[in-house]
This record gives sequence, structure tokens and C-alpha cells, in this order.
Amino acid sequence: MSLLYPVILCGGGGTRLWPKSRPHNPKPFQKLTGERSLFEQTLSRVRGGEFATPVIIAGKAHADLIMQQAGREGIGQVIVEPAAKNTAPAIALAAARLDPQSIMLVCPSDHHIADVEAFRIAIGNAVSLAEAGWLVTMGINPTAPETGFGYIERGDELGNGAYEVKRFVEKPDASRAKSFLSRGTFNWNSGIFVFRAGDFLRELKTHRSQMAEAVEASVEQGSSTSTCFHPNPDTFASIAGESIDYAVMENAKKVAVVPVSMGWSDIGNWQALQDAQSKDETGNATSGPSDLVDCENVFTMSDGPRVSAIGLQDVVIVVDGNEVLVISAAHAQKVGQLKGAKGR
Repeated sequence: MSLLYPVILCGGGGTRLWPKSRPHNPKPFQKLTGERSLFEQTLSRVRGGEFATPVIIAGKAHADLIMQQAGREGIGQVIVEPAAKNTAPAIALAAARLDPQSIMLVCPSDHHIADVEAFRIAIGNAVSLAEAGWLVTMGINPTAPETGFGYIERGDELGNGAYEVKRFVEKPDASRAKSFLSRGTFNWNSGIFVFRAGDFLRELKTHRSQMAEAVEASVEQGSSTSTCFHPNPDTFASIAGESIDYAVMENAKKVAVVPVSMGWSDIGNWQALQDAQSKDETGNATSGPSDLVDCENVFTMSDGPRVSAIGLQDVVIVVDGNEVLVISAAHAQKVGQLKGAKGR
């Protein structure tokens, strides 16, 4: 298999995991599913063998956190975004600094993957397609009619466990999600991609020429230190931010999906984090001191004080520093609306 160049995206504030995730120490750098942070786990999945040294894309505010947590794992250069412009420009920055023939593995820094072997097998299948000029996305085999994820409809089979992408679908309502699940031809959109740097930049230039030109100029006019690369901020500021899905994947001709079951979660809210935990016989999961009596499907997390609860069902209780969060699991998506999550 060709040498893979991991590109790890460290954007986003993780506001739906407030109060554990906060602007100064957001979700990727938190120990939410084990003894290591989600970022450290991501680095561990792309080490050794066929993987080159990872490149990290992040904002200036988190560069020090990256260096602290990556010290024992080892990284290449950190590309410091002058401004948050969504995923398409961020990925383009990395692509512009690689040889056009380099095969990129683009990974979010804050996802949970339980089955690393399945992840690596699926990536291997994607590489063979990337070598033939395909832009490949990893599609998660759905286990429920989730309304919080985008979906990918599979088309013709391409071999090596891959399919041509028929279409991308926005986050559906409950009825459409149930239909997608029953039809069996849809996958969740994981946000993990494999493609050649040159192929991605060519498609970006075709469909978002102004973005491509601004990224190229910001790289050419950028500056380096021993550990970081700084794109030119003035040129980068002119970019209209957009996701890779909208800017490239939905418009390119040769787009493939590799379906995979790998115990994946984007840990996008407290319910998703609860689902990723080990639970007792009544569905309760705890992190930190707790005392639960006659509770079902309750998740508690505390950085110190004991959480005691009696007779609750489907509730999340989080204690972090001077903040306490109590929500029903059904309202996990709304945490980002709270004043604290908005920094107020």
C-alpha cells in the first residue's frame, strides 16, 4: 500500500459537550472515552507502517495543547489556520504543501473508533481507489435511523468493498432516516476521506476556483517555524468558508464510498458519548464518583464531587469545575444553546 499522509483536523468547539468541552480546552483534547484524549487516540490510529508523520490543522489558540498531547505520539508540522474557514480550505492548506501524488488520509481529531483493525482495512481499500483518481469517503454502516448525521447513498459497486457515490443527503427527518435504514443502501457520512492531494486540489479549482487560488496564495506567502506553518493571514481571510462536502465531494465526478462497521461515533453530544461508554445491566454509565439508585440509562460524569441520583431515567448529569449540567438524553442536541456553552 502507498504511504499515507494523515491530515488531522482540530477545528470546532464541541459546544454540545459543554461544560466538559470549553473554548480553552475543547472536545478533541478531553479524555472522554478512555485514558487518552480523542486527539491522542486519533494520532495512535495513524502511526507506523504505511503512515507518514501526521500533519495537524488547527487554530492558534490550540497549538500549545497539540504540542503537549502529541509529544509522545509524534507529529509533523502544525498548520496554524489564521481563521476558521470550515473543512474545505483547511484540507486544501495541507494538500498544497504535499506532493500532488501524495495520498491524504483526512481525519477529524475528535471521533471515537472502537475497532481500529476494521478502520485500517477500510482505509487500505480506499487507497487503491485513490491511486486510480477517486475521491473516497468512509461510510459508516448505520445502526439506527439517526437524524443528526448526513447520509451517503451507494451506487454501482467498484470492487474492493467500495461503491460509487450516488448522492449525498443532508441530515434527514425521522421518517426519511427510517426509510434510509430500511432500504439498506445508505451509510452515515463519517467525515473521513482518502484521496491524492493533486486530485483534491484540481476538483477544488474546478468547483471553487476563488477558494483554490486564495489557498495557494496564502501558502506561497506563508512562513514556517520549526514546528508550525503559518499561511498568510490577509490572503486567507478573503476565503468564504465552506465544508469539503459542499465545495468538492458533492460536485466531483469520481467519488466513492467504502462502507465500514468500526464502532464509530463522532461523540457529537452527551447522548453519543453515553452510547460509547461501557454500561451496567440497567444501561447506566458513569465517569467519576457516583451513586445511582433505581436509575436506568443514566450517564454521569464528574471531575470531583459525587453525583447521587435516585429514580431517574434517560438523564445526563455532568459536573465540571464550577458548572453543572442536567439534561434529558432526548435533548442532548440542544446543549449548544445554553449561555455557558456560548461563553456567556
